[in-house]
Amino acid sequence: RLTLRKSNKTTVTDFILLGFLVSPKMHLVLFGIFFLLYTFTLLGNGVILALIHLDSRLHTPMYFFLSQLAIVDISYASNTVPQMLANLLDPIKPISFAGCIMQTYLFVTFALIECILLVMMSYDRYVAICHPLRYTLIMSWRMCGSLTITSWVCGSLLALVHVLLLLRLPFCGPREINHFFCEILSVLKLACADIWLNKLVIFIASVFILVVPLCLVLISYTHIFSAVLRIQSGEGRKKAFSTCSSHLCVVGLFFGNAIITYMTPNTKNSEEQQKILFLFYSFFNPTLNPLIYSLRNAEVKDALRRVFKRERPI
Repeated sequence: RLTLRKSNKTTVTDFILLGFLVSPKMHLVLFGIFFLLYTFTLLGNGVILALIHLDSRLHTPMYFFLSQLAIVDISYASNTVPQMLANLLDPIKPISFAGCIMQTYLFVTFALIECILLVMMSYDRYVAICHPLRYTLIMSWRMCGSLTITSWVCGSLLALVHVLLLLRLPFCGPREINHFFCEILSVLKLACADIWLNKLVIFIASVFILVVPLCLVLISYTHIFSAVLRIQSGEGRKKAFSTCSSHLCVVGLFFGNAIITYMTPNTKNSEEQQKILFLFYSFFNPTLNPLIYSLRNAEVKDALRRVFKRERPI
């Protein structure tokens, strides 16, 4: 919908999310697949949160950060998936301008928070393995709380910068976003003004929020693997590799997709490729994260067994 301004220019009041350009029958198939994945995302991360809450042996800094990651993953999926499912059933149903901007803000916020959390989790593993005698002193609950609050505040404020730069732009048509949610780059393409400043800020932010943290994670794990190889106990080495490899899998999925999306040059097929990459953020990452941490982590599997034994009737 377009509204006429006094200056004879029109302004967009809502957008149409084009989603996946497939047949109506395929829309129903995708709806079923995505609905199942969304359900698994909620269940998987919900189970992780419940286990950490119920099992006192998981009341440690590492699992505290993991619980925060589960909350972010649930928030990620819930921000984009319900709208996408609705669009698959009704492709021409618009999303309001305010709703679209809010969706953009929340997506960027959760992406930034997850990035910072993954760095904190790698630092936690670095302290636990490289400085075990000082672990409880360094990773105190006050420190964990401060780091978590910092990640949420920084993510929210940095996302606000991107949204404020977006809101300064006029949108006078077209109003079709070639995506399944209001992703910031796709929304910027509809602006009726020069977007060089927005793209510059996104690129600079990507360097500081993606490249620098990834380097810090890799440096941490270089020290971690060096320390793990010096562990004499085979069981201790196996346990350390188990938790660290789980975290590295999550880091690889998250940072790999983000760098490809925001730091590689656009190609002719980039819009369709980006939709596939963003499916990882909306579905596969939030669904795989609890599976990775549970299947490759003996402590989580043991906690799951203890909870089931506790609830089994005598």
